[in-house]
Amino acid sequence: MQTGEGNALVEKVYVDGLGRTKDDLVIKTVRELFEAGDFQQVVLKSQEVRSKLEKLGCFKNVGVFIDTSRGEDASSNGLEITFSVKELKRVLGGITTLVGNNEGSLVIKSNLPNTFGRGENLQVEYTYGTKQSKGFNGMFIKPLHNKANTILTSSFYQKNSEWVTSGYHLCEQGISLDASFDSVPLVRHNLQWEGIWRELSCQSRTTTFPVREQAGHSLKSALRHMIHFDNRDSTIFSSRGTLFQMVQELAGIGGDVGFIKHELNYQLNVPVTNDVVIQGSFQGGFMKRLNDEKLIYICDRFFLGGPHTIRGFEQRGIGPQSDNQALGAQGYWAAGLHLYTPLPFKPGQGGLGDILRTHFFVNAGNIDNFDFSDNLKESARILTDKYRLSYGMGLMLRLGTTARIELNYCVPIRSQRGDRTHHGVQVAVGVQFL
Repeated sequence: MQTGEGNALVEKVYVDGLGRTKDDLVIKTVRELFEAGDFQQVVLKSQEVRSKLEKLGCFKNVGVFIDTSRGEDASSNGLEITFSVKELKRVLGGITTLVGNNEGSLVIKSNLPNTFGRGENLQVEYTYGTKQSKGFNGMFIKPLHNKANTILTSSFYQKNSEWVTSGYHLCEQGISLDASFDSVPLVRHNLQWEGIWRELSCQSRTTTFPVREQAGHSLKSALRHMIHFDNRDSTIFSSRGTLFQMVQELAGIGGDVGFIKHELNYQLNVPVTNDVVIQGSFQGGFMKRLNDEKLIYICDRFFLGGPHTIRGFEQRGIGPQSDNQALGAQGYWAAGLHLYTPLPFKPGQGGLGDILRTHFFVNAGNIDNFDFSDNLKESARILTDKYRLSYGMGLMLRLGTTARIELNYCVPIRSQRGDRTHHGVQVAVGVQFL
């Protein structure tokens, strides 16, 4: 099949190894190969198509072979391209571990990849955490394979979690619908609806009364929009690039929970030298009750403090407290300035130097039920009037490509009455840090 003139023509494309994968999906993916006009374009487009085939969620391995055309009708500059593919097994599963914020989890999962032949995935998993958290999740993922990389996801789940610092146990059972897509390169959007039945119970007899009075059942129905931009060169030890995340949520479309909630996360990395990086980060959030008939529960509020946010304070140790138990608040901000450097003895590439960094930081933030006025200057004063401040230094150890361990010596230098400070060594394991 000839589609143009030039130094090289792609006349035929073969895909060997297809089983349950649908032909129309494969044809749509490889069609651009016939637009190549010379051999260099053929090679480049072949690699692009190979990458696209690997991302379909249908194949385990994809190989590509380029050869001259054969047969009576072959032209002198004609080429044949063969993709050798190996489809994913019908059923996959396993047992893995998951690292969260100061918590490890055992995950038992099973999934049916390429369920209906167009990259769908049906999966179920059970999670058991080291802090008595456990959960079950079932999910069906449907990619649309369009220019916006749209993916539709539906799920149902049950989660049980213990919040010792606030004195309550939370059981959640819910369903969710999600549509994610790219608006421009590197900018990802998620549109979600979530319906959750929740049961909040006291963790012990010492649970404070402001938490006790919220115990019982609640029903939350919410719409959520998330936008994500990330051009960092690494999610753990970034040397350059920017991260921007914003979440907007409207709860109250049914149920007894109702609020409008906004949250922002921003990070900027600037290299000073090849090994030294300055990082600035900011997080902030604000929520408002929807009306007098709807409620905001403690599990909906913001919390601040701990080795993942404002270092030098206990977990959830900043903000409204009752009997040393965190109550959360409806607004917060947190900022950090960090200096990342290699180890003093600069170990060689490929050794400890790739997974260890020294860390100097200054953190600041505030959390409260802010009562803003129409006066911009007065609102700024309310936000910064009772800020907390800490500084310190330590070591960071990279765990794979998604998590890290921090060992820091922290010095809180500004706190407020009721805050639970932590002067000294603080250890954290997690994925997200301020």
